[in-house]
Amino acid sequence: MRLRLYRAGDMAGAMAQLRAELGDDAVILDTCRVAGGVEVTAAQEGREGAPPPLAADEPLVILPGPRAAPAPALLPGLAWHRPGERLAERLAGPADGLAGRLAAGFPFAPLPDGVARPLLLAGPPGAGKTLSCGKLATRAVLAGRAPLVVTTDGEKAGAPEQLAAFTRLLNLPLAVAPQPAMLAKAVARRVAGQPVLVDSAGCDPRRAEEASALAALARAIGAEIVVALPAGLDAEEAAELAAGFVALGARLLLPTRLDGTARLGGVLAAAEVGLALTEAGTGRSPAAGLERLDAAWLAARLLAGAQPYPEMRA
Repeated sequence: MRLRLYRAGDMAGAMAQLRAELGDDAVILDTCRVAGGVEVTAAQEGREGAPPPLAADEPLVILPGPRAAPAPALLPGLAWHRPGERLAERLAGPADGLAGRLAAGFPFAPLPDGVARPLLLAGPPGAGKTLSCGKLATRAVLAGRAPLVVTTDGEKAGAPEQLAAFTRLLNLPLAVAPQPAMLAKAVARRVAGQPVLVDSAGCDPRRAEEASALAALARAIGAEIVVALPAGLDAEEAAELAAGFVALGARLLLPTRLDGTARLGGVLAAAEVGLALTEAGTGRSPAAGLERLDAAWLAARLLAGAQPYPEMRA
């Protein structure tokens, strides 16, 4: 096994170094803040052509990042979002080309319907997971496919009742399954072709116990982890959280609270770490509170800066 420690000024920079050397198969073992930036410890099983594994008495190799170049001048509206130096460099250029740079530099993906694999909504406490789950359940019912809705949050007072308020309106049962075995049994009862939506307890993936519990739930049902992160987070904080969820196997990002938060630097920082942008929470309406993200719409929001938001699409 190859073990490396990457140090950079921000999480995105450390992740870029990691992928350049170890590729997408690397396993993130730890992330932490240090003076002047962050450190990411990663490992990868040996492969043909790779350097030999470290001997028992060989020191861990610390790979410093390149010296940061002066940050390029940002478009006025974009600077207001506080994207951080690395993102500033990637997005610098003429305003009329921003959508193209976003499309070329950031992953976008459709949000699955939860049929082929259950969707497990994960994120830090208060990120909007339950509301997003209710919106997805409403969408499925309106499309004529009643989903199986499950909550694994059995710790927070009143947590099941929050989701039950949605399921009662939709005439759907709600399963409460806080343990992996219970969750597997609940999902096993679904009928063929039925979507499965799982709302999980708040998780900080930097905390080993919480990350382990979430990973066990996802493994129990082979879930697709969808990360709900609130817009407005500090870019570095968002990148650290995203990196932690990526280490647990998450591939998709559903940013929330875009109706109440204008700054999107944290959303871009999370996507840069390796989460594909899918849809965004743009309102509290269960029937119309999700917006499909694409490069053109995102560019319009970014360039608007502190100005009034562009029109939400119907």
